[in-house]
Amino acid sequence: MTAPSSGSMPVRSENDIVAARQFVRKLSQQAKFSLVDQTKFVTAASEIARNTLVYGGGGDMHWEMVSEGARTGVRLRFDDQGPGIPDIGLALTDGWTSGKGLGLGLSGSKRLVNEFDVRSAPGQGTSVTIARWK
Repeated sequence: MTAPSSGSMPVRSENDIVAARQFVRKLSQQAKFSLVDQTKFVTAASEIARNTLVYGGGGDMHWEMVSEGARTGVRLRFDDQGPGIPDIGLALTDGWTSGKGLGLGLSGSKRLVNEFDVRSAPGQGTSVTIARWK
């Protein structure tokens, strides 16, 4: 079964994180990513989904199949209405964490994808966009 070319799903529980991982795997296969690229993209999406739930209080994952000339790929955007990130530069520093994690979620995810963008402001939530291209 082929997934729609765009849509969204909730990220409001641990089960939603599992569902998001499974769906991103499906999108990655549909985009004909190699197994290594599928794993990288699913791992990045899982980390961002977890941050959306844990630090943002839950939100939504939006997806779209994208093409640019001969390139095809998948773009994901995770939105929450949480407290926001006061210092994005600091949050992207390896080893920095606002919780009890290893501090590799955002910075590690950035290394696993071809496009990475974070938009956030204190009190206004966070939006993280990632994309992987074939």
